[in-house]
Amino acid sequence: MFKLSSVVGDKPEVYAGLAEQARGLLAGERDRIANAANFAALVFNGLPDLNWAGFYFSNGDELVVGPFQGLPACVRIPFGKGVCGTAAVTRSTQVVPDVDAFPGHIACDAASRSEIVVPLVDGDGVLIGVFDVDSPTPGRFDDEDRRGMEALCAAFMETLA
Repeated sequence: MFKLSSVVGDKPEVYAGLAEQARGLLAGERDRIANAANFAALVFNGLPDLNWAGFYFSNGDELVVGPFQGLPACVRIPFGKGVCGTAAVTRSTQVVPDVDAFPGHIACDAASRSEIVVPLVDGDGVLIGVFDVDSPTPGRFDDEDRRGMEALCAAFMETLA
């Protein structure tokens, strides 16, 4: 049985603690869906001020929703569309302080005001998908969140090796 430990401190300490918990939670399991479900739950419950956290996986033609926490989501996102599709095409983390200011933003939950999306790329450069986190607070995510979320996603990607 896994028990989420409260992580206190500044953002780097919180993300380091969550990454450690993620490695422990996912250790020994190789099923992508099972690990994605637990990872999304860990992030959603381990970070404050979120209203959605989850995966969109690439099927080669578009992104398709995977395990997540939050309200029901958009099922399919074309490459290059919205924040998730942009992260997929550019292969770079997107930090969006105001989703209304992002050209072509796809509003799956009208309550979302800021967003961070990390592309998930394997060692061969193949896009696996993206990890998407939304907040109802404008400006919720910054460069420290980008570094922390990328480190968390690296822990998830280790389970796919």
